[in-house]
Amino acid sequence: MKLLLSSLAALLLVTTAACGDGGKDGNDGGSLKIGAILSLTGNYAPLGSEDKKAVELAVQQINSAGGLLGRQIELLVRDDKSQPEQSVLSFNELKGSDVAAVIGSPFSNSALATIPQVDRAKIPYVSLTPADEQVNPIHPDVFVVPATSATYADRILQYYQAQGYTKIAVAHDSRSSYANAGTSGMKSKASQYGVTLVADEEFQTTTTEFSAVLNHVKASGAQALTVWSTGAPAVAFAKQYATAGVGLPLMFTGSQASSLWLKPAGPAAEGVFVASSIAVVGDALPAGPQKTAIEELSKPFQAAHGYPPPQFAADGYTGVKLLAAAVTKANSADPAKIRAGFEGLTLVTPNGRYAYTATDHAGLTADYISINVVKGGQFVATDWAKQKLPA
Repeated sequence: MKLLLSSLAALLLVTTAACGDGGKDGNDGGSLKIGAILSLTGNYAPLGSEDKKAVELAVQQINSAGGLLGRQIELLVRDDKSQPEQSVLSFNELKGSDVAAVIGSPFSNSALATIPQVDRAKIPYVSLTPADEQVNPIHPDVFVVPATSATYADRILQYYQAQGYTKIAVAHDSRSSYANAGTSGMKSKASQYGVTLVADEEFQTTTTEFSAVLNHVKASGAQALTVWSTGAPAVAFAKQYATAGVGLPLMFTGSQASSLWLKPAGPAAEGVFVASSIAVVGDALPAGPQKTAIEELSKPFQAAHGYPPPQFAADGYTGVKLLAAAVTKANSADPAKIRAGFEGLTLVTPNGRYAYTATDHAGLTADYISINVVKGGQFVATDWAKQKLPA
């Protein structure tokens, strides 16, 4: 009798272990759960809503092609309501749902609030926000999709140097981690390009009146102005700039590379420069793998929604593609193996060619950022960008 009970106990342990391993590695035949924390309400809903459309498109394409590891992706979407504390709650909820990885918020403050939880849970977190603090220093399970703020700063300064500008003004949203990091990047890198920052004007996410900022910039002797902002302030800034008679080239960043800024800004956007992902101006590229990667997003997105995919959509779509490639490389849905799959991963995506390593969890260089100008209500790559962008 003892022998029989021992044998049954041993069999139960083996069976339980086998089931546990199968679920952990993602080979149990069920769906493969992926979480997504997106800003679907609140100030950053314009970003998150575009992310959601593109994330769902990428998941649909992968599932239609057979899924991952022979399994269909089950996407669990949570709204962080543009609030960092809600992002933390959403991550903890997704963790309890046994997700293999989480695609993170496009709101920098939300992502930064969530990362301590990611560090403890050791679940891969694919971030849709470019704040540099996510990857400097490295967080083992955090991988950033958009080019970081410092990388954008570097590309903008390259452009200014090529135009012969030596005195630059900056205005930034002091409550945005993204904007603060971008401004810090310009300050730290300016001297490398023979540029001096002659003004640094601060505003807040709720600011609607910019006359004082514009007057200070006008008096600073600057030859160009870069604005680091996310959400509604950029529309008001562009309109007031157009009527203030400042007379300097105005540059926005990837957060404005969207019809969500372009349309409400209207005529005030004409002639304004916008730094963006290469995905926003894919038409300017010659035929090749990079353009093909962009068209895999842009054609179905345009057909479904009636407008080209903005920067945020490119980020969301790219995030899913990178995660899928890491899962495939790992041949497992085990979070630790997915993280290892990211490190050493190279992939051409709508945003450019990523090359993640153990010491680089950003993976994207400034080469894949385009400097565009608004013409006829469209983002058009500058001649400088056309010469610099890789095919």
